[in-house]
Amino acid sequence: MNAAGLLFLVGTPIGNLDDMTFRGVEVLRGADAVAAENLRHTRGLLKKYGITARLISYREENSHRQGPALIDIIKAGKTVALVTDAGMPGISDPGARLVSLALDQGVEVRVIPGPSALLAALVISGLPTVPFHFEGFLPRTSAKRRAHLRRLASLESTLVFYEAPHRVRECLEDMVHELGNRKCAVAREITKAYEEILRGPLTGVLAGLTEPRGEYVLVVSGFTGKTEVTDSEIQEYIKDFRVQGFSSRESIIATAKALGVPRKRVYRLAHS
Repeated sequence: MNAAGLLFLVGTPIGNLDDMTFRGVEVLRGADAVAAENLRHTRGLLKKYGITARLISYREENSHRQGPALIDIIKAGKTVALVTDAGMPGISDPGARLVSLALDQGVEVRVIPGPSALLAALVISGLPTVPFHFEGFLPRTSAKRRAHLRRLASLESTLVFYEAPHRVRECLEDMVHELGNRKCAVAREITKAYEEILRGPLTGVLAGLTEPRGEYVLVVSGFTGKTEVTDSEIQEYIKDFRVQGFSSRESIIATAKALGVPRKRVYRLAHS
């Protein structure tokens, strides 16, 4: 492989290490250095595939210093492979900053496609995949998060977010408050042993959310402009709540509350 003086962006598994591509392994083996967010995590990946490349720390905290140093290595005729903790570098991590710096300095950048948590969650969400709007991580405080969600409320695109486990419940509650009780899919630990996908209205997913752990991808339906709730929509909500483990009575109560419709109407449709 003739790849001297290049920056490679190498996609790595988002959970299951067997998802590493053949070409990704080849590039990592041939690289003079591998720049990584989490050295311990990346050592595990390299060890699995018998890769002994030099590891260099490149993370948000040191990116302004390490970025120019990595560019100097590449300009000296070396190959640097950039990886993130999981998935594609450059998505919600400092990789985008390194790419911009490399291009400004006339360094050639190539990409080795690989797994992406946002795309994996989107395509299994059951929601429209085109168009979609990726936001990454929302602000950490509820006030700022709600203000940001209000700016997204009128978008008709499917919305995709990343969220940490200790904030996922508060984030979903803020979404209900600012976006309304939209359809959503919440995915965690994709490709891992405890992979879990919760689908349904935001309130239903909130009710079915177990002890949060692992990283989350939240996929939320876009604005539809609909004001009238149809019978089929009510029946779909009832079904979603039942799938979450609600009893028939609980599903009726939760659906009526979620959609703001009379309980008698929901009861009639549940037994029709």
